[in-house]
Amino acid sequence: MVVNTEVNIGVLKLNNPVLVASGTFGYGDECKEMVELHKLGGIVTKSLSLNPRIGNPPPRIVETTGGMLNSIGLANIGVKKFIQDKLPFLKSIGTSVIVNIAASSVDEYCMVLSLLEEQEGIDGYEINISCPNVKDGGLSFGTNLSITVEITKRLRSLTTKPLIIKLTPNVTKISDFARAASDEGADAVAVINTLVGLAVDIRTRKPKLSTITGGLSGPAIKPVALAKVYEIARSVKISIIGIGGIMTAEDAIEFMLVGASAVQVGTANFIDPSTAVKVADGIVLYCTQNKIDSVQKLTGAMQY
Repeated sequence: MVVNTEVNIGVLKLNNPVLVASGTFGYGDECKEMVELHKLGGIVTKSLSLNPRIGNPPPRIVETTGGMLNSIGLANIGVKKFIQDKLPFLKSIGTSVIVNIAASSVDEYCMVLSLLEEQEGIDGYEINISCPNVKDGGLSFGTNLSITVEITKRLRSLTTKPLIIKLTPNVTKISDFARAASDEGADAVAVINTLVGLAVDIRTRKPKLSTITGGLSGPAIKPVALAKVYEIARSVKISIIGIGGIMTAEDAIEFMLVGASAVQVGTANFIDPSTAVKVADGIVLYCTQNKIDSVQKLTGAMQY
């Protein structure tokens, strides 16, 4: 039995529904010796800002029960160096390239996207309005409905490529933000970004992160992420990309059953960079065993 693994995110057709999440896979070239990159549904790059960012001071990663806390602070090489040094490689790998954009102002988002629009080899954009680890912008954008509307509206006017808004779970009703993004022309929402968390060293009585709080990711957040995807799926018609603690094909299938069209593997990449390929293969195996001829049939197929 041949399983059709293609899924659509707006006008973008992915080879399969499994991508690697921003900030967990670098810019792709770092993992080329460990992963058959063409077998990924796509690569979501590390966040890009207009100018290079050094990020937060260490310590900025802490392992926790069932996951990890990070406070990287959107450290990145800047959009111009990305275009010069990273994009040529990404063009050659045979899978979709989605560039994640982060910024400290609405104008900066627009400037970064405009520079990228001039380049070939970029298939879509993921807009990070939900990072809890930066002082300017970041989470303050993702928890402000009117700013979410403004960012989506202005970026939509600058591109016809798929526009994905990455949402924070750190709000009262995430479906309101998904609906706002949808109403302003977003093709998809990526759900969820990290939860705000904290860890303390009881020997020193000091926080384990230099910024005190950081973003919690990994298996510990999967039930929260599934609930958010389910909530959004009942509120909007645009695609949902599920993120949060996906370690296995079974995890990914759960996200699809509650409404996700595609998924992103994040924290698991730090353990095994080839996890996303294994997850994609596992989804095909599940479909074969259950006589499902297209992975698209998994989306929203949870039985009540």
